[in-house]
Amino acid sequence: MCLSTVYNHAKSDDNVLCRFVEKITADGDKLILEDVMGRIVTVTGRLVEADLTAGSVIVAAD
Repeated sequence: MCLSTVYNHAKSDDNVLCRFVEKITADGDKLILEDVMGRIVTVTGRLVEADLTAGSVIVAAD
């Protein structure tokens, strides 16, 4: 199983939006992040980069 950490704007501990993300769903301008425990975080923004090998996703959240 590949889990990722989602960051806002840049890969930095200060910018973490959600850790251990197993699923990302796009709904218009909203990104719905679901972690391995079923916790859901919804952000308005867009995907910037997804490096699934490194387990990091960068989004530009409003």
